[in-house]
Amino acid sequence: MAIGTKELAVTELDTFENERLAEELKKAKAELFNLRFQSATGQLESHGRVRQVKRDIARIYTVLRERELGIRVTPVAAPAKAKAKKSTKKTEQADAAAETKEA
Repeated sequence: MAIGTKELAVTELDTFENERLAEELKKAKAELFNLRFQSATGQLESHGRVRQVKRDIARIYTVLRERELGIRVTPVAAPAKAKAKKSTKKTEQADAAAETKEA
C-alpha cells in the first residue's frame, strides 16, 4: 500500500469486526467532510490526505462487501472465545458433578 493510513491496511481491516469497520467508516467519512470543507475555504494544508482518506473509505467498503459475498470471513471476537473457554470449563465441572451425583 503506497498511500493510505497504516492503521487501515487490508490485513488490519481483516481483524476488525463489522461494528468496528462501521465505526472506522464513520470516522473516515467525517474526516473527508472536514478535509473538503478546509479545501473549499482554502485552509487545507495537505491535499494528499484527501486521497488517503478516500482510499481508506474504499478499502473499508471492499472488506465489508467481500464479507457479504463470503469471500472474506468475519473474525470471531477474541473476548468471546475467552469467555467460551471459561464457560466450557464450568460446564465440564458441572457435568462431572452431575455424573458423580448420578452414581
